[in-house]
Amino acid sequence: MDSGMAPANITTSINTIPMLNGSNFKSWKENLEIVLGVMDLDLALREDSPPALTDKSASEQKREKKRWEKSNCMCVMIMKKSIPEALRGTMSETLTKAKDFLEYIEKRFVNNEKAEIGTLLTNLISKRYTGEGNIREYIMEMSHLASKLKALKLDLSEDLLVHLVLISLSTQFSQFKVSYNCQKETWSLNELISHCVQEEERFKQDKTECAISP
Repeated sequence: MDSGMAPANITTSINTIPMLNGSNFKSWKENLEIVLGVMDLDLALREDSPPALTDKSASEQKREKKRWEKSNCMCVMIMKKSIPEALRGTMSETLTKAKDFLEYIEKRFVNNEKAEIGTLLTNLISKRYTGEGNIREYIMEMSHLASKLKALKLDLSEDLLVHLVLISLSTQFSQFKVSYNCQKETWSLNELISHCVQEEERFKQDKTECAISP
């Protein structure tokens, strides 16, 4: 099984597989499968091992067995290269088949992703703007949490994110929120940021005027 690729290209392709961590299993697996497929090394992930060879095995059976074993060996080696050393140390030496190796990793990390989704979603929903700091930075923090959820395949619509931001604003934005809810148009996140910044500037100006009034 010759991938037909130069050694430098093989190394480059393998290096495109990200190091597996607690939050990127799906993208790691997708990249792994693409690279192995392009290199024609994914046979052992797609098919079970051919039957054991015997003295009566035909030449074609021997070739298929050899092809599968080479694929299996390369798959396991490439997966080991892209997972943390700490994880490799917990894996049984009996995990010699690529399919079993990948299933073991999936069981470990899918649960981690579910936990991270729960944590990120809780953080996003529970965030509250108290008026301290910068409203633009606050909304961008919420957008960043939404981006992390999207990377975990939980894609929140922009409309939903806008509503979550509005819900999280302090009581001084009450009239602002009423005005938004009464209008027919919806805002993009950038439009919301712009309006919130203007509203916050108005608060500051009113506060300054009150402070200097006799």
